[in-house]
Amino acid sequence: MCVTQGYRCLSVADRTAHGRIDRGDRINTRQLISRQVELAWARSGDKGDISNIGVIARRPEYLPWIRRALTPDAVAGWFAHLMKGRRVERYELPGLGALNFMLYEALGGGGSASLSSDPLGKSYAQQLLEFPVEIPARLLAE
Repeated sequence: MCVTQGYRCLSVADRTAHGRIDRGDRINTRQLISRQVELAWARSGDKGDISNIGVIARRPEYLPWIRRALTPDAVAGWFAHLMKGRRVERYELPGLGALNFMLYEALGGGGSASLSSDPLGKSYAQQLLEFPVEIPARLLAE
């Protein structure tokens, strides 16, 4: 467990240890953990051995919370089982309420060079949408 601004939150390590986190896993009456899929849409693809994941907030109010949770280090940790290295770059897409992630050495060589079950990284967006985000309960209730 970790403590953030007086609230208990579940870290990525806790998620791995305890299984899936569902919307409504209450931390206290003001904060809760939500799966990214409740807060955003995502799309992924590839360019060689680089996976590209775009995450678009469903509402502008969600973006700061998504940005806070989806740091390059956190995303690298989430995909550590698939990546050869740990290099992840995050780009802001102003005006779109979106983030774009580049995961390097993430596709086992990419395309026909890869023995991966997903050499084009098409499932990566869906995997990232399971990432837990701490968010005020009031934002989800609106």
